Amino acid sequence: MSLLQRSLAAVWHPCTQMKQHETLPLIAIARGEGPWLIAEDGQRYLDAVSSWWVNLFGHCNAHINQRLREQTEKLEHVILAGFTHEPVVRLSEELSALTGHALGHAFYASDGASATEIALKMSVHYWRNTGRLAKTRFVSLAGSYHGETVGALAVTDIALFREAYAPLVRAAATVASPDARAAEPGESAADVAIRAAAALEHFLAEHHAETAALIVEPLVQCATGMAMYDPEYLRRARALCDQYEVHLIADEIAVGCGRSGKFFAMEHTGVWPDFLCLSKGISGGYLPLSLVLSTDTVYQAFYADEVARGFLHSHSYTGNALACTAALATLEIFRDERVLEANAQRAAWLARAAEPIAAHPAVKHLRQQGMILAFDVACPESGFARGFHAHALAEGLLLRPIGNTVYWMPPYVLDEAQCQWLGERTLAALSKTLAGVP
Repeated sequence: MSLLQRSLAAVWHPCTQMKQHETLPLIAIARGEGPWLIAEDGQRYLDAVSSWWVNLFGHCNAHINQRLREQTEKLEHVILAGFTHEPVVRLSEELSALTGHALGHAFYASDGASATEIALKMSVHYWRNTGRLAKTRFVSLAGSYHGETVGALAVTDIALFREAYAPLVRAAATVASPDARAAEPGESAADVAIRAAAALEHFLAEHHAETAALIVEPLVQCATGMAMYDPEYLRRARALCDQYEVHLIADEIAVGCGRSGKFFAMEHTGVWPDFLCLSKGISGGYLPLSLVLSTDTVYQAFYADEVARGFLHSHSYTGNALACTAALATLEIFRDERVLEANAQRAAWLARAAEPIAAHPAVKHLRQQGMILAFDVACPESGFARGFHAHALAEGLLLRPIGNTVYWMPPYVLDEAQCQWLGERTLAALSKTLAGVP
């Protein structure tokens, strides 16, 4: 039995209708090399989505590999309740420093949805500890995505992810998204942001007494189709949250770690949230790791003699030494290789590579935020994503459209020629998909 047959028999793959693999076979990957994935048959695929947005510096990165080898000879893991270790302490210190110490306390988990759960629980528990027991509800943006565990689904406004499990979910309220694509004739992205902030103000004026937190994906709502918006929305949201005594949670699971053009997307705004969630790229795509950074005000509300006032959340691998080491190696690469400056050049290469795509008559709303570039395709949605994905694979690209939205979110290692090749192959896949090529 081949590896593909064994996988279909034994592995239930994520976000997948398994029956589709009757016609679109699984691809068995043997190894990775920089931005490339190499299949068992030798076919090479440019990983243009960073393997679900996690891989920052290419597959089998020599620096991260070396740091992990060194750490495995010292400590692989230790319970973080009652114990600590150098990698988790140093990582917490370095991340706090990157916020200018505005967010000085790090709580660890393993994946993005868990980070969302932590931030939501921490917010409600904060209000409980401060005597505001009515503040137990949340508000998120229309089209938001914050994870697929039960608590995270409550603030996820994508029907596909939430409706099947609706009986388990205590749904949050939603307010208008500042998605710049919603601009009326003559409106700018900033105008849309101001209009959406006015809707938020109207909601909070009426519901602030029971609202614990607003949760947002700063600048880019990824899973709803890479909806990009002006930072003015976040500045106004911060002011409104202060005015109405509501926490601001920044979900930077996808948009953090340099994706937006700065290390934290919130750096584009000049303000900080009460909680900031990180995962995906923080370990360079190597190991499961997530964390929530919070303010000293939040931390002090839990600092007491009573156990019940402490934050009651844990999992076995919290603050895993190997995962924290991968994250520290990731931060070293950012610093030593001046990655954010280099990414400004890469982003320009990607923009140039996308110019012929923007000229295609079926393409609209081509947009970019740092190392994220996306465009929408005007055609019936049914079957487009699956057909485009198959054509992209045939062109040597790993691309997974979200509905009719095609996006690039590649590792930070592409050179100019690879960016140009990515643009050419994407256009070829688009043309074949729209032409109905089998």
